Amino acid sequence: MDFTNPLVYGVPVFIAFILFELTYSKTHGDDHLYNWKDLAASGFMGVGSALLGPLFKVIFAIVLFETVYEFWNPIVDGTRQNLLGYESFGYAWYIWIICQLADDFTYYWFHRANHEIRILWAAHIVHHSSDNFNLGTAVRNGWFTILYKPLFYMWMPAIGFPPEMVVVCLGIEALWQFQLHSVYIPKLGFLEKIFNTHTMHQVHHAQNVEYLDKNHGGFLNIFDKAFGTWKELDDDIDVKYGVIHSPNSYNPVVILTHEFKDIWNDVKKSKNWYHKFMYVFGPPGWSHDGSTLTVKQQQKLHKEHQEQYPDLVYNRPN
Repeated sequence: MDFTNPLVYGVPVFIAFILFELTYSKTHGDDHLYNWKDLAASGFMGVGSALLGPLFKVIFAIVLFETVYEFWNPIVDGTRQNLLGYESFGYAWYIWIICQLADDFTYYWFHRANHEIRILWAAHIVHHSSDNFNLGTAVRNGWFTILYKPLFYMWMPAIGFPPEMVVVCLGIEALWQFQLHSVYIPKLGFLEKIFNTHTMHQVHHAQNVEYLDKNHGGFLNIFDKAFGTWKELDDDIDVKYGVIHSPNSYNPVVILTHEFKDIWNDVKKSKNWYHKFMYVFGPPGWSHDGSTLTVKQQQKLHKEHQEQYPDLVYNRPN
């Protein structure tokens, strides 16, 4: 069967909703919500992703996924049989639901890896580098993530999900992720117990110490809750969006490459090969001399400070 990626229809919808939110914010006293230069940078990177995406989706989604699927699910006596000994999955409605759940599980680990492995963070930081949280930020995507994202999903066609089904589920996930980038949607009551919502994604984009590396989920928040990365938005905390070490530029080239440049500089300054490895593949903020701290180290210090000095403002060490 042949299916169209939902993102084909999503792009004009994205543009329409960005323009609507932009107009609404400017006419309702929320001038700070959109910065014109920041929006232009986000738009440029969004267009770049839209142009590069189809090329690499052909390479990975069609060639890679199809190759994996064909190898692990050969046709035997007229039906596809998985090498593990069962008939490959078809297109029944419940298979679609299972596939979407499998996609969400994979997205969680893909997204979490982007935050916990520095070389991947260098590609993903682009999306977090804006100090604004709006629908324009939703399209501010790093171009390099396109190169490795499909690798996380290879297991799905391998166990029997048709490649085109996986691609459609990826598209649906992306549509959900887009609409999460809005401050105008309040907490959603009982839906907050299961779904990843707008306020939870505000937490994810915050650079407040207590919010760092939280809420990596796609549709659902159950994986964040299961694996210890879930955090509810606290109305008493003034949310600050963006990243700790900002590129301080609206130049798309700088935004796309600044963390890779920092990695290279860190690798050059150490002669120890373990240190070099950690500067590339360790968690962001890792340093051999403690000059910079990882998220876990920062949160540990923050917790200790709050316990000892609950009435004093915590000053981040780096």
